[in-house]
Amino acid sequence: MELSVVVSTLNDRERLLSCLDALAARTPSSTEIIVVNGPSSDGTTGVVRERDDVDVLVEISERNPGVSRNAGFELATGDVVAFLDGEYAVDHSWYSAIDESLADETAVVTGPVTGGPVGTDLQSPRRVAGQPVTLFHGNNVAFERSVLESLDGFDEYLEDGSERDCAHRVAGLGHDVSWSATMAVRCEIGTDGGRADPDWGATYRSLSYRLAKNYGPRPTVLARAVGSALYDGGSGVRRLLSGEATPTGWISDGTDVVTNITRGLWDGVRARYTDRSSRRNPNGLSKRHDRAVRVYDRR
Repeated sequence: MELSVVVSTLNDRERLLSCLDALAARTPSSTEIIVVNGPSSDGTTGVVRERDDVDVLVEISERNPGVSRNAGFELATGDVVAFLDGEYAVDHSWYSAIDESLADETAVVTGPVTGGPVGTDLQSPRRVAGQPVTLFHGNNVAFERSVLESLDGFDEYLEDGSERDCAHRVAGLGHDVSWSATMAVRCEIGTDGGRADPDWGATYRSLSYRLAKNYGPRPTVLARAVGSALYDGGSGVRRLLSGEATPTGWISDGTDVVTNITRGLWDGVRARYTDRSSRRNPNGLSKRHDRAVRVYDRR
């Protein structure tokens, strides 16, 4: 297996260094490491350029995970490409888990992510519009190169949830996603504060867009988006009653949700008919080649 690892980072220098140290110690020296940075302002560029275990450093100007992953994939040369967030360090069994899983006729493999904002293990397929879909962590996933090429990478329209959209498209092409408990990553350096409040507008624009794009304007798509919004709205009411939220904030969040569901459905339907191929990706890797502001390539 010739493995390329695309590590995305944004203003997280200390945890990135921990991530790179773990990759250097726990993967073969032949592993290709590509760091996609940006736009950071904490000196990440300097410390990464000082390391001799990073093959490529890509500087980008957009805070979009899909753009970051595509920018790294565009320069990767391995027949297997893994995506990792710079806040996580791989376990000792991470590399062997990828090797064993992909040797077993699996196209995509993912594993547990602990110690960071993503804490749910996505092991069981869910059925969407009659199709079984196995979700995966965008911060810890490996693909056979041919699968990513057939998908044209990630959909860069999505500022949130591009890995979920990718999972729907993987299922649509008939590829299997494997879960390996030993393909584990963890955050080894703690954070110094809480988590940012969710951006409900971006969340629901992403949800409605990817459902409409992948399954069309069918009643089950609208029902799924509205049902999720009602559930979160009920949680907001409970926070309102407990004093954790304000009426103004709750109303504002609700307005954002309704507006962005409508926008996402419209954009998703347009995207579906823009790219009628099975890959369903009108905003993918091949659509542009100006993601990188600067590339430092020492290969």
